Amino acid sequence: MHIGVIYALLAAALFGASTPFAKTLVGQVPPLTLAGLLYLGSGIGLLICYAVRALVKRNDPDQPVALTRRDLPWFAGAIAAGGVAGPLLLMAGLISVSASAASLLLNMEGVLTSMLAWFVFKENFDRRIFTGMLLIVAAGALLSWDQAPVTGPPWGALAIIGACLCWAIDNNLTRKVSASDPLQIAGAKGLVAGTVNLGIGLALGASMPAAPTVLLAGVVGFCGYGLSLVLFVLALRHLGTARTGAYFSAAPFAGAALSLLMLGEVPAPLFWVAAALMAGGIWLHLTESHAHTHEHPPMSHAHGHRHDEHHQHEHDFDWDGAEPHTHAHHHAPLRHSHPHYPDIHHRHRH
Repeated sequence: MHIGVIYALLAAALFGASTPFAKTLVGQVPPLTLAGLLYLGSGIGLLICYAVRALVKRNDPDQPVALTRRDLPWFAGAIAAGGVAGPLLLMAGLISVSASAASLLLNMEGVLTSMLAWFVFKENFDRRIFTGMLLIVAAGALLSWDQAPVTGPPWGALAIIGACLCWAIDNNLTRKVSASDPLQIAGAKGLVAGTVNLGIGLALGASMPAAPTVLLAGVVGFCGYGLSLVLFVLALRHLGTARTGAYFSAAPFAGAALSLLMLGEVPAPLFWVAAALMAGGIWLHLTESHAHTHEHPPMSHAHGHRHDEHHQHEHDFDWDGAEPHTHAHHHAPLRHSHPHYPDIHHRHRH
């Protein structure tokens, strides 16, 4: 299995598994305050990991590449859209929309992520990938369906769809910086989003919950938001946005499976129909084979790499032959044919 697929499915599993734990906190903590604590748990936990890694890998040639000044506009846009505007719109929508209807609407994130990737950022897709995405979206819709259709004033539904659009923008902008250090990306997102959301929650009159609740929220946020986002960024690097979003759509099934184990529930027949649709969609993506003659234009960037067919370059420093290693390098024009994904080296037109 392609390494990017593994990253995406692990990210989905961690995020989905966090949902049952987060639900236990909803009745104890106001939603906006809870969002802030989850994001802060993510940011602080990853900041600790960042510091530990810096000590352990001081002399390692495979050092992650830090964000550059050229990355900052994309990264700032991703944080503003996904870390600030998205949660605010979601909380606004939840005021007038039922939980079941909100769950159904949240499946729009995968759809909007793919639409933006395909039609705005010109990421490649074909009939097989499109069909797989339709099956995955249908599975998510069935899984979240709970007897009642979308109800309530339209502004609430529109706010939740707006939140999905913000997260879709976040996903596509994060892809632009996915060659950089995923720990730095995810940690900064968590710290900024957590500070903003918690600050707004406290400004609206909420109070901080008890220390054990804060600690539990932090741990859930670190695993379900922090580590999950690190893996998501790595998947973006290898698969592109739409395919990563498709695999990540499996997250509700991880959450549902854990809920069944924790609560001992028997799944309804609809669950198995949705699971079959999800399996079919993922199978279409897993068995994709996209190969054609393509050209690599001249390109300069930095990331961890081995000297494969895409990395045949000289070094302007003493190199001991250790791989993988990280440094700024230049890609000469190259024309060849082989199976590939829209990764950081294959973002070409068709």
